[in-house]
Amino acid sequence: MPSRPGLLECIERYFAVAPQPDARIQAAGALDVPIADPAWPYPARPRRGGDRVTVQDVRAAIALQRAAGLPPALEWIPECSPGVAVAARAAGLTVEELPLLVADDPVDVVLPAGVRLFLVGADDPELPLYQHVAALAFAHPGGVTDVPEVPPEQSEEAQRRTAVLRERIAEGRTVMMVAMERGRPVAVGSHQPVDVEGTEVSEVVGVATLPRLRGRGLGAGLASALTAHARESADLVFLAAGDDDVARVYERIGFAWIATTAVAEPPQA
Repeated sequence: MPSRPGLLECIERYFAVAPQPDARIQAAGALDVPIADPAWPYPARPRRGGDRVTVQDVRAAIALQRAAGLPPALEWIPECSPGVAVAARAAGLTVEELPLLVADDPVDVVLPAGVRLFLVGADDPELPLYQHVAALAFAHPGGVTDVPEVPPEQSEEAQRRTAVLRERIAEGRTVMMVAMERGRPVAVGSHQPVDVEGTEVSEVVGVATLPRLRGRGLGAGLASALTAHARESADLVFLAAGDDDVARVYERIGFAWIATTAVAEPPQA
């Protein structure tokens, strides 16, 4: 495995390359702002090898995103761009730092009895249901909820997100897995491979378990399976954990905690 600086540089290159098929990149000072379909937005990021990011750069990036109908957001690796947090906070954004981990010595995790994993096809009619499972999980991070697990009728915006996801799955740019129990989806997750200058790198994203079923090892099992699938072709697999406790779960299945990733967004009302 490359050294830590090499890993972070590779991950930085991944984030620079990932938006290119979908977006035009506009400059906001030392920030690159991908302007893409709002159904699949990308955050602004510091330009590799660029100047120090200023508060004016952050404000200009936010203005570009809002003008394009995109959610204002910045992401960066603090170990690579240590001054961005100061500029983001000065621009009125809230900054959160999350653990950044890479697959080091992955461990196969056995799922609970009765749970089976499936790769999701681009034409799967249940794709909106899988997206609803993820939305429920991320909307209720604290645990059990009585929110119905049947998705409501999709809005036009939700239909567009589903259409974009189908396109990405068909093109191999998103690999989605779903864990099924008694014919119902109980957990979902994806990895997103990108060719980075001849080297495949993939990020594990969106691993989500229905709140009422947490604590059974579904998330760990799904993440393990996604990692194994990604490593069939990828030289580097990484992820950002939601918090330190989640990071420790990933460490137990063979990920190594190497750095942090920072996210800056406007404060919630």
